[in-house]
Amino acid sequence: MEGHVSPGEYKDVVLFLATAGVIVPLFRRWRISPILGFLGAGVVLGPFGLGALSGAFPWLGYFTIANPGEIAQLAEFGVVFLLFMIGLELSWERLRLMRRWVFGMGALQVTLCLAAIALAGMTLGLDIAPAVAIGAALALSSTAVVMQILTEHKRQHSPAGRATFSVLLFQDLAVAPILVTLAILGRGGDGEAFSPRLLLAFAPAALGVMILVAFGRLLLRPMLKSVARAKSEELFMAACLLVVIGAGLVSALTGLSMALGAFIAGLLLAETEYRHEVEVTIEPFKGLLLGLFFLSVGIGLDLSLLAAQPWAILGMSVGVVVLNATVVFGLGRLFGLPWRGALEAGLLLAGGGEFAYVILSAAMGDGIVPRPLGQMVLVSSTISMMCIPLLAALGLKLGGRRTGGQGLAAEPAVPPAADPAEAEAPKVLVVGYGRVGKLVGDMLHRHDIAWVAAERDPKLVEAARHAGEAIYFGDASRQEFLRRCGLETAPALVVTMDSPEGVEAIVATARAMRPDLTIVARARDARQAQRLYELGATDAVPETVEASLQLSEAVLVEIGVPMGLIIASIHERRDEFRKALNRPEALGGRVRRYRRAQEN
Repeated sequence: MEGHVSPGEYKDVVLFLATAGVIVPLFRRWRISPILGFLGAGVVLGPFGLGALSGAFPWLGYFTIANPGEIAQLAEFGVVFLLFMIGLELSWERLRLMRRWVFGMGALQVTLCLAAIALAGMTLGLDIAPAVAIGAALALSSTAVVMQILTEHKRQHSPAGRATFSVLLFQDLAVAPILVTLAILGRGGDGEAFSPRLLLAFAPAALGVMILVAFGRLLLRPMLKSVARAKSEELFMAACLLVVIGAGLVSALTGLSMALGAFIAGLLLAETEYRHEVEVTIEPFKGLLLGLFFLSVGIGLDLSLLAAQPWAILGMSVGVVVLNATVVFGLGRLFGLPWRGALEAGLLLAGGGEFAYVILSAAMGDGIVPRPLGQMVLVSSTISMMCIPLLAALGLKLGGRRTGGQGLAAEPAVPPAADPAEAEAPKVLVVGYGRVGKLVGDMLHRHDIAWVAAERDPKLVEAARHAGEAIYFGDASRQEFLRRCGLETAPALVVTMDSPEGVEAIVATARAMRPDLTIVARARDARQAQRLYELGATDAVPETVEASLQLSEAVLVEIGVPMGLIIASIHERRDEFRKALNRPEALGGRVRRYRRAQEN
């Protein structure tokens, strides 16, 4: 019996994929945030866009989302995956280095903006609970939009970019406590939000968090190690999805948000050797589901409210932008940023963010904020978020820098005391940690050179971790993995793998990412060394040639030839081999000539 397939059942999926595959790339080409593309597409495809006209023009029904509720339910995973990635990118060492800016400037920004907005709401007649909920929603900026803008304009390592990231980091950390507080307020009802009986009823949530932490510490690393030994990308991907969704469901069963559970799972994995591989595996899902989340926000955006109360909504948007920008500017100056950097950070953080939708949805669902008021605030927050690219361009212009992605003016280095997030020293990246990789790491240690390793064999990774080495499990032939291992700042890359195809893939990928990078690669023989030079290796070390030179050195020493002459002849012969293999027209030869010209 053949199943009947109705094309209409897949209409919403096709519309979303068309948005992701057609509209968003156009926004990227126009240098506009793809998030704005998803928001705009949601408004157009939703019931308040083309859906409102489908009655008069029935054919428009083919271009509208038929089941916004189902889309919204799946879209919640966008925030779940976002918070998982935020937790995964954190580490205790990173928080320690950034503590002054994260827990100083970031905490003050959230507190002052929340208090000011809540006070304004109470002045207008709101009770304290809805005023605080709205203040919390509007005090948070958009991590997704702002960080993308900083990356596109190469500003993430500038003083303003680091300060902005620090504030965003605290805002992300504040989301979970805000959601917990809203849950308590929602259960409390009239004046009993923090009664002992209610707090006792909230105990299962605290127990759920403790269970997540305990089981996560005990089970996550062994589970991922077991999956990694299977050497199956599909199984590793399934395990990663299980961790994210499973932690979220456990959190939801205890009365907390799924996002909080995913965040805890990310924190637990952040210190493991599987961190970077999990990041690379989850990133595509996060991007697609976060796009679906913003599409859902656009679908639920009731533009009729803007038409009915334009001055109130636009006035709220302008007020929030001015308040957030002023507070961040003042805090930036207080914490030692130059006025241009403080102004840039203020304008970047002036708009609303994606978590306003999460917080307001929770507040409306718990009956804390009346739904008409919550919808109006949500429209206002979305409008301010859509203004972030314009505000960022204005901040760059006022700061005296061009708004294009290239050619940004150099900015003075930040003094150590004023650096918001002192980056770790660049490290040599060693790919492959077998016998050769271990020896390379030992020699780097002896010369006090910092390094980090990447390896595909989980047994080698586990042994190196137990020895206290900085090593991560993952596939180094992928650009995103190399980037997360620090290739963009690494002084050199050493590829020691015994797989010729793997070495060639890594050399080609790394050279495409860093034309100026020193790449030293292990080759099986002279033919492969020549191939590696063509792919861009700075130096390729063929095992057969080096073995011959070492044998020659040993026999010359034994028959009494002076050591000075032996060393000179060995170096001379090695240079002859290198010149013969690294032809001038090869990419490696061009890189070497370029580096010599730069040094001279």
